[in-house]
This record gives sequence, C-alpha cells and structure tokens, in this order.
Amino acid sequence: MVTPAPQPVSLFSTIAVKKALAEGLCDAFTQTTGIAVEAVYEPTNALLDRIAAGARPDVVIGVTHQLPALGQAGIVDLSTCTPVARVRVGIATAGDVDVDITTVESLITTLTAARSVAYSRAGASGLYFAGLLERLGIAGQVNARATVIDTGFTAAAVIDGRADIAVQLMSEHRCVAGAKIIGPLPDEVQQITEFSAVLGEAAAARREPQAFIEFLTSKQAREAYNLTGMEAADTTPTYHHDRESKVHSK
Repeated sequence: MVTPAPQPVSLFSTIAVKKALAEGLCDAFTQTTGIAVEAVYEPTNALLDRIAAGARPDVVIGVTHQLPALGQAGIVDLSTCTPVARVRVGIATAGDVDVDITTVESLITTLTAARSVAYSRAGASGLYFAGLLERLGIAGQVNARATVIDTGFTAAAVIDGRADIAVQLMSEHRCVAGAKIIGPLPDEVQQITEFSAVLGEAAAARREPQAFIEFLTSKQAREAYNLTGMEAADTTPTYHHDRESKVHSK
C-alpha cells in the first residue's frame, strides 16, 4: 500500500516570530519531516481580520490573549494552545547613534531629546508605547515629531533617516538589516508579550499540523527563539483564562 504524501501545513503567524520561522525553523521542519509549510506573516490583528473574512489556516501563532475568541467561535481547538515564545519591547537606532535607556529617567531623556521616535500605532508594541508616553507625561512632546508607521518594522525608519529611535518588539528589530538594537525598555515600564501556537479546528485531527506544533516546542525551536530576540516560553499545552499579572497581551 502506497503511503500518501504529507499535506502541507498552512500557517498564519505574527511577524514577531517571523525571523525564527522564516530564517530556519520552517525549512528545518520540512527537511526533517517532508512536510511543507505555507506561511503568512502579519501582525496578530491583521491575521484575525483574515480569519474573520473566512481564512482557515491549519496553525495560528499569535498573541496568547487574543486566541480564545477564535476557540469560542469554533475556529481553533483551544486544548492545543501551546505557548512558544515571549518578547519584550525594545529600542533600536542606526549607525553610531547611541542612547541610554537603562533607567526610566534616562529613557524619558532619550525619547524627549530625539529628533523623531518611530513607532506603530497599529502594532501591539505601538499601542502599548502610546499609552506609556501618556503615563510618563511626555506624549505631547514626543508625538509632536514622531514618525508613526502604519505597517511593517519601525527600525526601517531609523535606517532611512526618518527617525533617530525606533520602538517595537525586540524580535521585530532583528528583522531590519543594519538596525542597532540598544536593548529592552526598563523593567519598570516593560511589557512582555507571550505568543502561542494553536491548531485550527478542522486541522486538529491531521498528523501534519500536530507535528508542526510539536516542532515549535523542540530544543531547536527554543534555541531559535532565543537567538532572534525572544525568550522561549513555558511549553505546557494549556489555555489560560487570565494572563493579566506579569504577562500582558497587546
């Protein structure tokens, strides 16, 4: 009896995990298993819009806190929801530009002294940063000359000279060639976002998507996350109703 060829896995993934997946993990999975991965990389909110319009990927990787609604709608199987990585908000510059963000006070000085700060109002980190500016009392001063990015990577704005400083998730800064990553925001004003992978309801019984979810928690995958600006997460497959204490959603 001829064994049927493996079916490809359709993947919707947040861009925060793109570097680890697109520059190694997906190819490694295919080489090991013979299963192709057909990936779409966009911010979680954009992926949710695609799903709302009818798309049904086999696997979704998104902000953990935003996945339960898909389960409640019968689109994904929440029992398979598996944390894969966590990432912090950070600062990037370009060239020889160097700044101090070691304390909240030095962060405020850096942000208010910059010619322009780039961030994304539509992105998860940008929404958090906009609120942080308000809490720090410098929103008016920074926003008066901010470079607001609609989509994509904010560090591109420091590479082409539109801004001096870029704010985004640390893993997203890693996707921009030439960006100089200064580091994460100080712990006192930091937000950590957790990303999880979950199987689509229709794909939950198929071996290929199941194998891919398992691979995303492998030693090789954890090493890739750590090398691309993220932290490997607790990989216990579980659905948490409340992640509001230390880990926040974006």
